Amino acid sequence: MKTAYVFPGQGAQFVGMGQDLYNLNDETKALFEQANDILGFRITDIMFSGTDEELKQTKVTQPAIFLHSVILAKALGDSFQPDMVAGHSLGEFSALVAAGALSFENGLKLVAQRANAMQKACELQPSTMAAILGLEDVVVEDICAQVDEVVVAANYNCPGQLVISGSIEGVDKACALLTEAGAKRALKLNVGGAFHSPLMESAKVELQAAIEAVEVLSPSCPIYQNIDAKPQTDPVVIKQNLIAQLTGAVRWTQTVQNMLADGATAFVEVGPGNVLQGLVKKVDRQVQTSAASVTG
Repeated sequence: MKTAYVFPGQGAQFVGMGQDLYNLNDETKALFEQANDILGFRITDIMFSGTDEELKQTKVTQPAIFLHSVILAKALGDSFQPDMVAGHSLGEFSALVAAGALSFENGLKLVAQRANAMQKACELQPSTMAAILGLEDVVVEDICAQVDEVVVAANYNCPGQLVISGSIEGVDKACALLTEAGAKRALKLNVGGAFHSPLMESAKVELQAAIEAVEVLSPSCPIYQNIDAKPQTDPVVIKQNLIAQLTGAVRWTQTVQNMLADGATAFVEVGPGNVLQGLVKKVDRQVQTSAASVTG
């Protein structure tokens, strides 16, 4: 009986998120207020009572989801006993803090730097992403490779659901070819840019120095990282994989498969929304999934 704790990425946000955690006790309130100080603006105001548009800005979304996830994990106290952890894209930073590899302050600073670097990279070149449904991964990869623009497989979310990422022209061309090849849907996503693609190279370069300079400790349990979907505990390897993550693919399908193979019998999603529970169920319908929750 092993429990895997998983942490969501961008897209799980909603107005009102974290308000219950803020009101839970003095410790959780203090963490939110510390975050406001670190970030230099009151992110809690946007999280609790802002607009969808304000919350959707990458520089707000990423720290907001990180804070919701990490403070929830801390609020679980002694009941948070992971045998393994993983996070989807941004969620990898939440997982590292929850498992004790990164401090709360350093994790939040890195997430804020990551969000700002990604925002800048998006502004350098118009780019986008699209969800491809109903094709084998290898078919999507092969077709992307045929397109003479930047377009790559970016998020392996679950069997039959792969997100591609690249230049607007590249994604449009790939979507047309993938539809011809029998994709059930090729749906362009409402995102700021081409995350997890070579177009994030400038963000990767900017973040690399910050990741190299930060202290990473051995986590309390293995973390299955996006870039290779393998369990890691070595701080040096964890750093290398974090740096590679911005331009590399999120191998979520493979991560869940590897966690199951290593004995995971239950998956607990820590953070806003329930996207990851749904993706886990698409990998294995029988496995137990739930959302972490606390009561005052």
